[in-house]
Amino acid sequence: MKIQIKNRYTGAVIFECEADSLKLAVELAVKSRMDLSGANLSGANLSGAYLYRANLSKANLSGANLRGVDLRGADLSGVDLSGADFSGVNLSGADLSGADLSRTNLYGVNFFGADLFRTDLSGANLSGVNLSGTNLSGVNLYGANLRGVDLSDVDFSEANLSRVKW
Repeated sequence: MKIQIKNRYTGAVIFECEADSLKLAVELAVKSRMDLSGANLSGANLSGAYLYRANLSKANLSGANLRGVDLRGADLSGVDLSGADFSGVNLSGADLSGADLSRTNLYGVNFFGADLFRTDLSGANLSGVNLSGTNLSGVNLYGANLRGVDLSDVDFSEANLSRVKW
C-alpha cells in the first residue's frame, strides 16, 4: 500500500513509498537517510523498529508505541513524545534536548550518554532506567519516578526536582 509521511506543521509529504505498514515505511526512510524532522507520527505503532541515527527532530510522536525501538544516536531534539510508550527503547547517545517526554513510560530505557538538556520529564516513569553520564541540566523532573535509576555522573544543574520519587 502507498504510505505517506507528512510534516506535522505544513501537511507536506516528507516521504512516500509502497510498504505493508507505517513502521516499515519509517524504517525505509531512515535507511535511505531521509530527513524526517517535523514528521507527524502521532499514535504510530513503531514497536521494534530499527531507527539508528534517525533525524526526527521536532517530530510529533505523542502517544506512539515505541516499545523496543533502536534510536541510538538519533536526533530527537524538540520532539513531542508525550504519552508515548518507550519500554525497552535504546536511546544511548541520542539528542533529546528540549523534547517533551511528560507522562511517558520510560521503564528500562537506556539513556547512557544521551543529551536531555531542558527536556520535560514531568510525571514520567524512569524506574530501572540507565541515566549514567546523561546531561539533565535544566530538565523538568516534577513528579517523575526515579526509583532504582543509575544517576552516576549526571548533571542536575538548574533541574526541577520537585516531588521526585526517589
